[in-house]
Amino acid sequence: MKFSLLKKEAKTRARLGKITVSHGEINTPVFAPVGTAGIVKTLSKEDLFYVGAEMILCNTYHLFLRPGHELIKRMGGLHKFISWDRPILTDSGGFQVFSLNELRKITEEGVTFQSHLDGGQKHFITPETAIEIQETLGADIIMTFDECIPYPSTYDYTKTSMELTTRWASRCKEAHKKEGQALFGIVQGGFFQDLRKISANDIVNIGFDGYAIGGLSVGETKPQMYETIDTVMPYLPEDKPRYIMGVGTPEDLVEGVYRGADIFDCVMPTRHARNGSLFTSEGIVNIKNAPYTEDEGPIDKNCGCHTCKNYSRAYLRHLFLAKEVSVLRFNTIHNLYYYLNLMKNIREAIREDRFLEFKREFYKDRIIGE
Repeated sequence: MKFSLLKKEAKTRARLGKITVSHGEINTPVFAPVGTAGIVKTLSKEDLFYVGAEMILCNTYHLFLRPGHELIKRMGGLHKFISWDRPILTDSGGFQVFSLNELRKITEEGVTFQSHLDGGQKHFITPETAIEIQETLGADIIMTFDECIPYPSTYDYTKTSMELTTRWASRCKEAHKKEGQALFGIVQGGFFQDLRKISANDIVNIGFDGYAIGGLSVGETKPQMYETIDTVMPYLPEDKPRYIMGVGTPEDLVEGVYRGADIFDCVMPTRHARNGSLFTSEGIVNIKNAPYTEDEGPIDKNCGCHTCKNYSRAYLRHLFLAKEVSVLRFNTIHNLYYYLNLMKNIREAIREDRFLEFKREFYKDRIIGE
């Protein structure tokens, strides 16, 4: 992997860059749609090309359980298996330590999971196993195995977990052998800023191809999230990509870029689409709501996506209430087009040294809420 820092915005920490991996180039700041099981729900790869996806995220834990990384290897690797010839990032499965907390047990050696798929069959994943699975899948960017703790957590628990994550990161680096595959380290430490500083310093000292801030968007307030990003960013090398994991809203993307982030991922645009919540330049439109019953306008008058060009709010509301499957695709196309066009506009603003102006205009137009 090669990361080129092309420009630093004059009045903020916003950066313009390019990541080059074996499956292509990624222009940063970038948002990666989430394809948990090897597909972004409701969309084809052609849809993803259309909305402008340069990279997708796939989930190690879910692919490990089904169909299995060894099967994917026999099928030629993840890129071939899912017919996607652009970059892929895989998470390590560490988030499932958090989200499946009733089905797991953590020890120094690793994590024992009870599968949510096959009646509770137990699986044991170590840092070495997580690396082995990701190397077998063949993603361009892979992540260290970490523990993402719940919010709130005590200082002592957070410190113990952070130290475990650091030890696991060292084991991941030692286990990682595959050439041409970038390994990113993850900073943890909850919302205790002294622990975040320690974690950032320790993870950077281990040395990785890029660095991520994990453990965000787990129930904390926005000020807590942004304070944590502000705390960690100065510790991360300028010549490496910076990834904020699992974040978030359009506002989070703008604020993250403002603070120096390069990569984002989140299920929000796709999950919201399937729930009828559509992102627009003015805020969120809940297409289920009665005021849209006879609304002939598009989801967003400022959007040029296929859905907005062809279908009215009234029609999309009808399809959603009628439980027509096609509306899930129409909604997802719109939400991802909105997110990826937002990132495109952010990159252009940084290139032209007008990101602060862009940020002010972004907030000025937002009037609709759920």
